[in-house]
Amino acid sequence: MIGVVATITVQDGKAAEFEKVFLDLAAKVKANEPGALVYQLTKSRAEPNTYKVLELYANEDALKAHGGSDYFRAAGAAMGPTLAGRPEIEYLDAVE
Repeated sequence: MIGVVATITVQDGKAAEFEKVFLDLAAKVKANEPGALVYQLTKSRAEPNTYKVLELYANEDALKAHGGSDYFRAAGAAMGPTLAGRPEIEYLDAVE
C-alpha cells in the first residue's frame, strides 16, 4: 500500500469554494477508484486555512490512475484560484 499526505493552504475567504470543489472530487474518487482505499479531506484545528488530504492506495497502479484521471485534473484547475501556494505532497510506504 502507498500512503499520501497532501498539505494544502487556501487563501483567506476561499475555504468554502475550495471545500466544494474538493468534496466533488472526493465523491468521484470514491465512485470510480476501487484502488483508492482512503481519500479524506481534513482541516487543521490549529491553522484554519490549512487542509490535509489523507490518501491510501492499494498499489502504484491505483496511485497513477488517480493522478491521471480527467476529473482529478479538472479539480486541480478549479482549485487553483483558491490556493495560497503549491500543495506539499508526501509519499509513504505502508509497513506490513
